[in-house]
Amino acid sequence: MIEELERLVKQISDPALRGKVLEFIRNPSFKLGDLQRDFSISESPASVFRHHSYRHGLLEHTISVTILGITLCEVLEKVYGVKADRDVVIAGCVLHDLMKAPLYEETEDGCYTVSRLGEKIDHISLMVSELNRRGFPIEVIHAVAAHHAEFNVLHPTTLEALIVHVADIADSRLNGKILEAARRLIKEAMGEGVKSINLKDSLELLKIASREGLSSVKKYVEENILSADE
Repeated sequence: MIEELERLVKQISDPALRGKVLEFIRNPSFKLGDLQRDFSISESPASVFRHHSYRHGLLEHTISVTILGITLCEVLEKVYGVKADRDVVIAGCVLHDLMKAPLYEETEDGCYTVSRLGEKIDHISLMVSELNRRGFPIEVIHAVAAHHAEFNVLHPTTLEALIVHVADIADSRLNGKILEAARRLIKEAMGEGVKSINLKDSLELLKIASREGLSSVKKYVEENILSADE
């Protein structure tokens, strides 16, 4: 998935911005006062409880949001005759959530919780600080800072920031709704829930429930999800 993310980043036409984004995803790190830390973005979830709340979820979400952002740029141009700055959109989509990685940690039972660092600072504040330290343009910093829009104190004031916000909301809600539906099916079939489930298994369960019913859902959970937790 890192290779796919790099492929998307290479669509940034400005070489300076492209280089900055590639450097970040290849060597993710931050410096905050006296605290300096390297971290990995490849294993992290994108949330603890809601969307993409499983291993590799952050990369899945980042790739999906970036593809959606590029698609929204195409829609605006082809349908509405408005041209957005794709470089800013791609950079904002790629970077918007990556600072979640050092804010989560895996527990002994394979779930995730907020790290000690995550108890002190949120991913947006941490990323804005790091983007400023690395000399990113203000348009990209704003797109990242405002991507939570009405759920945060800062609302998007540029078209590019709005695109990043809409792409983020669309993917997070789609993934969250699929996981929610799968968990509900599991509870109906098993009488109890599971600790964690990924999108692939969730989609398979929805297909099985539609074709074969709850008895087959139960069988799939026992053979593919519960066995993997043991």
